[in-house]
Amino acid sequence: MAPIPLKAGSRPPWVGLAAAVWVEFSAGNSYNFPLFTPSLKSVLGFTQQQITILGVANDIGESVGILPGIACNKLPPWVVLAFGALGCFLGYGVIWLAVSQTVHNLPYWLLWLALGIGANSSAFFGTAVLVTNMRNFPLSRGTVAGLLKGYVGLSAAIYTEIYGMVLEKSDTSLLLFLTLGIPIICFSMMYFIRPCNPALGEDPSENKHFLFTQGASIFLGMYLLTTTIIADKLSVQRAVCYAFVVGMVIFMMAPLAIPIKMTIFRSPKKLTGPVDSSDQLVSCTNESIQAEPLLAKSSSESYLGSFREGEDGSDFDTLLAVGEGAVKQKRRPRRGEDFTFREVLIKADFWLLWVVYFLGVGTGVTVLNNLAQIGYSQAEPDTTVLLSLFSICNFLGRLGGGAVSEYFVRLNTTPRTIWMTVTQLIMAIAFIFYAYALNGTLYVATAAIGICYGVQTAIMIPTASELFGLKHFGVIYNFIQFGNPIGALLFSGILAGYVYDTEADRQGVSNCMGASCFKLTFFILAGLCGLGSLLAVVLTTRIKPVYQMLYAGGSFRLPQRSSH
Repeated sequence: MAPIPLKAGSRPPWVGLAAAVWVEFSAGNSYNFPLFTPSLKSVLGFTQQQITILGVANDIGESVGILPGIACNKLPPWVVLAFGALGCFLGYGVIWLAVSQTVHNLPYWLLWLALGIGANSSAFFGTAVLVTNMRNFPLSRGTVAGLLKGYVGLSAAIYTEIYGMVLEKSDTSLLLFLTLGIPIICFSMMYFIRPCNPALGEDPSENKHFLFTQGASIFLGMYLLTTTIIADKLSVQRAVCYAFVVGMVIFMMAPLAIPIKMTIFRSPKKLTGPVDSSDQLVSCTNESIQAEPLLAKSSSESYLGSFREGEDGSDFDTLLAVGEGAVKQKRRPRRGEDFTFREVLIKADFWLLWVVYFLGVGTGVTVLNNLAQIGYSQAEPDTTVLLSLFSICNFLGRLGGGAVSEYFVRLNTTPRTIWMTVTQLIMAIAFIFYAYALNGTLYVATAAIGICYGVQTAIMIPTASELFGLKHFGVIYNFIQFGNPIGALLFSGILAGYVYDTEADRQGVSNCMGASCFKLTFFILAGLCGLGSLLAVVLTTRIKPVYQMLYAGGSFRLPQRSSH
């Protein structure tokens, strides 16, 4: 096989992954909604149902990523990130104007639209970095998805730390930070996030690097939870709070240690001579495009060409067929190969995955959107720790879901969706705990929901890529994510908001107290999770042969693209 030329000084994909981590920290801006909802009620006089409808706008903005999904196949990542930064500035800027009372009497529909636009920036951020890095690491897509989406989940705890220790729990300061701070971070990182030529062989050093990054992220999560509890429960000086935040920033920079280490201890072979495709260090510069004709010399490499940005896969297949001496009619893709968005819409497995994900995240986001009210109703006046706990557990679920599913799929070709079955059963039990509001169960149930909610996202992403390919992954993934705002609308905006306001009216108060505020809601959510677990079993049974094909022998095998 012909070697791939590599210029000295070219950038490894780990630089882009380290930069993507910071973008993913920013992409959790929608998780701040529970922090500034009290100001929306007190300053603007909204009811709980109006708040939950705003929460739907927040979830719609966060999850509707069809446009960035399409853009990822048409535009370079930095352009997609720039659109996200602009939406963040405009959307949260309007909310800041209203809450700070800089502008009075802004209409409700305008605030709803602004919140949706501001939250939609996270879809642009997340899609750009996720699609780019999964293409850069195609043999570790479960690990990459769990890691990046885990950092998004962890971002809520980061924002909580900033909110409580630097901004002194000022909602207007938080909104100003979202308006200006996030775009600044995004513009600072966008240069480093770019496509690379992915490695085609297994590399032990890659596993070590991922383990280091996962360990650093877990340590950061425990640090955030510990410092948040200390600052909340003990009286600490401002200097100590600032020291906590400085430590947090240092730990957030840990993934940068990998490209630094690879730069300092660079292999002579990778600097002076040609590099075989099994080597991990690959070019991320524009010159890497010149190496693509060489990639067509193996079947697995020809598959990689099918999802490179801007490449016409059908033309590639036609040329390959002509080279064999005959042009044959192209067959429809099989599961495990690249599907177009139209092709995927007629597949039963796609809709099963959509419904299972919809039930899992739709019920979980109901807890997130109403976490402050759930805490108040169960006599927990300060919900900062609750939100931080949910965030940390959401992060652990995303990180663990990706890593654990990756381990078992390589060990015995276990479909990833089996973990959606298990976690939705656990969610059903946690909702029953919530419904009865027994002493000591509030934090346990919140932690369980956070973990299981995170697992749903971490499992859906690599599953969709394995079943339907990476070429149109951005659009397919974001369409499945649309289950999140639909679930928020049905379960949070309509069901939970109506039940809460009805019970509050019966009690004659604005803030409902007691288990009855959400009891009916939680019983319904528990039933829906039970249904989701059953459908996940059906899906797991159907796609088992796909995983046996892809992971036979314990390592991922890229399917061949051929015409019949």
